[in-house]
Amino acid sequence: METTLTQTPHPAWTLRSILSVFKLRIGVVITFTALAGLAVTSGPSLTAMQFVVLALSTLISSGCAGAFNQYYEYDIDPKMSRTKKRAFADGGFRRSPAWLWAIGALMILSVGAAWMALNAWAALYVFLGAFFYAIVYTVWLKRRTWLNIVIGGLAGSWAVLAGAAASNPEIGAVPLALAFVLFLWTPPHFWSLAVAFRDDYAAAGVPMLPVVVGDARAARTILASTIMLVAASFLPAFFGLGPLYVAGAAIGGFHFVRKAWLLAQDPNRKTAMSCFHASLMQLTLLLVAAIVDAQLL
Repeated sequence: METTLTQTPHPAWTLRSILSVFKLRIGVVITFTALAGLAVTSGPSLTAMQFVVLALSTLISSGCAGAFNQYYEYDIDPKMSRTKKRAFADGGFRRSPAWLWAIGALMILSVGAAWMALNAWAALYVFLGAFFYAIVYTVWLKRRTWLNIVIGGLAGSWAVLAGAAASNPEIGAVPLALAFVLFLWTPPHFWSLAVAFRDDYAAAGVPMLPVVVGDARAARTILASTIMLVAASFLPAFFGLGPLYVAGAAIGGFHFVRKAWLLAQDPNRKTAMSCFHASLMQLTLLLVAAIVDAQLL
């Protein structure tokens, strides 16, 4: 019986292509959010080993969700310019059941390690982060409703809670507020990308917001949701974070709102990608400011 993950040797079968299947760049961001959740939580300090387990379990579980996403979407990825060169889409990797076994084994390993080294709550949140991206978003919602990324966006919120629960299973107000901010951040972030690649999503039959309502209305929705996000980003300051966090939230928020405003005035690929990159900058500033403020001030 064939047990290898590829049918024949292929130029794509490299370490870089394997890592790309697991979407490690996204995994790094998710891991960073978990570490931010840990940093803003009042509770016992983790040992070095526990810290490593938290980081790796979050990274690996996120990678498993990313790999499953590419495995599942092999049929629509070739229809999109942004994803047509993914390994399952272009035939670089064969869709063997061995991939599902490997993904499942790594997922069990990551959740199990979090349970043994941290606690059951942290393990549950690690699992839910991957589950919401792989199953809730990818399988249940993405091809059915424009609300796909709204609900599926909870994946990042679960990561914040995993980090917080690693130190204190009784989640406090600050990490809860930060998790809420992550929930609000995801829709304008992905909708900006969807405006830039609306034709791709339409060709693939994915009902992202710009496909359903058009670029102009989607851009106005992005602006409104960005304003809501930025307003909510100040909530952690009411529960304990200080001036450095407020400064990070203000600077990143102003930049994101400005780019969302420009997108609403003239929806096109350039303004959409500019807004997308602004969302990444806003999140980075927010998380870095939260970590530094909580740990050093």
